[in-house]
Amino acid sequence: MKLNKLIYGVVFAVLLITAGSSCRKGQFNINKNINQPTDSTITYNAVTPAAMNATGSIIARRWGTIQNWMSYWARSGTYAPNVTEETYQITTLFGNAVWDACYDNAYDYEIVRIKAAQAGAGFYEGIARIMKTIDFQILVDVYGDVPYSQALKGSGNPTPAYDKGVDIYKALLREIDAGILLIRRAVVTTTNANKDIATEDIMFHGDRNMWVKFANTLKLRLLIHAYAVGAIDKNVELTIINNTVDTAAGNTPYGYLGAGQTASVNPGYASVDKPNPFYNQYVANTDGSTAANNVYYKANEWGIEYYKWDGDPRVTNVITGGDRIYTPGSGGRIGVAYGLPPITANAATVLAGIGPGVYKSVTAPQAILTSSESLFLQAEAKQRGWNIITPGTAQQLMNAAMDESFIYYGVPNAVAAAAAYRTANQTYPDVDYNGVAQGTGAPVGGLFTILSQKWFAMNGVNTLETWTDWRRVPYTEVATKVLYNNSNAPTTNFVYGDGGFFFGGTNSPGPGPFRSVSPQITAADNIPVRYLYPQSEYNYNPANVGAQGTITRYSRVFWDLQ
Repeated sequence: MKLNKLIYGVVFAVLLITAGSSCRKGQFNINKNINQPTDSTITYNAVTPAAMNATGSIIARRWGTIQNWMSYWARSGTYAPNVTEETYQITTLFGNAVWDACYDNAYDYEIVRIKAAQAGAGFYEGIARIMKTIDFQILVDVYGDVPYSQALKGSGNPTPAYDKGVDIYKALLREIDAGILLIRRAVVTTTNANKDIATEDIMFHGDRNMWVKFANTLKLRLLIHAYAVGAIDKNVELTIINNTVDTAAGNTPYGYLGAGQTASVNPGYASVDKPNPFYNQYVANTDGSTAANNVYYKANEWGIEYYKWDGDPRVTNVITGGDRIYTPGSGGRIGVAYGLPPITANAATVLAGIGPGVYKSVTAPQAILTSSESLFLQAEAKQRGWNIITPGTAQQLMNAAMDESFIYYGVPNAVAAAAAYRTANQTYPDVDYNGVAQGTGAPVGGLFTILSQKWFAMNGVNTLETWTDWRRVPYTEVATKVLYNNSNAPTTNFVYGDGGFFFGGTNSPGPGPFRSVSPQITAADNIPVRYLYPQSEYNYNPANVGAQGTITRYSRVFWDLQ
């Protein structure tokens, strides 16, 4: 079954990339049906672009629920309530697509790793090792402990044991190191096993420096997620990154993705029948008709009102092309409270929807990790006093991250607009790094500003990272009170909006992310901090999933130490 899934991705990518680059008659055994491939008939270079495209699809397609939970989007009144999601009563049948897609994708990279190693194609093997870490980072961040060391063996081990999340993170750091070394050492000639890397690498086209920067950024993301976990030595890991140098450039450290260096894949997205995956999921079907998700997902009232509260031009700027993060409906720039029952006033046509700054175009590259996210990670590392080699202060890196976000969403005169936005919000710590407390015990600038601005920048881009930030950083790290209700018992999760005196819209008052207003919700129902293991695991791997004990929606993953 897995290989049947794989071939469709292979065919899709081969059709899109430059003709003749990865599919030649000699790569397939003509005595076998290529529509029923086996490991022996699949080549590393045919699978690589397909697997990378599939990674882009995972990042693009799987996070509508988290967009809602993090107060970016909400269900429009044109659809009936999704009671399971909106009351947070998730089950073992909820969100299984993330598990399936990540393991499918990781298996594809494992095929590339094995086949490339056999062929001496070190560049491809390095890519496979690095890209596979994305799948397992997602799995750990969403589910906690998962199969890793015994996984991806197919029929060789259909019931793999579960590994601890912290052990998986440690292994991923070493896997990235191995991938970096392979890419740096890879020899590329016109005749050897790496000869087509410039075409079949649909992200960096064989640019070694960019691959190392990207890999280092993935490592930094793992370290930031686990910032409070003593079992992972940040100093040791950062020293490895700092000592990884480009000898051809005078032993200059490679560093991380910087301004203008978004990692994105594009196998040749074209027209509506071979579309960018985000565009296809949330804007238009392959026949050109409006996607159901374009009607279902609309602006969350709390979220869109927060952008407007700060005068954020990513939402309020209507110059040359209109709003960027949201598109106004017939009612203008208005959203709906998450979980509100359907009424005429929140019909889809009335509400603001997903904007062109998010969905781009049908032919646009699919972002894997944006320059903005990378710079926010670096800003937080500097804020925490970590020894990273990037020049500049935490504030300078945060401002650069904001600039990159404005550019990404297509705000006109983006850098100047970002500077004006900061000036207009001076002293308020949700925008101003030097912002002051707006009340006794309220947050000040610094870390609170970095994480708040990262929330603004991840809308429709990488909402899993926002959910991770919300879970991993307790509000006690930046404040002693929740300003909205003057509480001396802050939430163990991060609070958005509080330091900027924003407390929500008419139907969703209070700090964010705002809790669902579903009439079926109870006082005990709050945003989950993880997904439950899929029912398929309980059906087919019962002993190993059962060994994890009782897992609930509030069982925290290893880096969530609240």
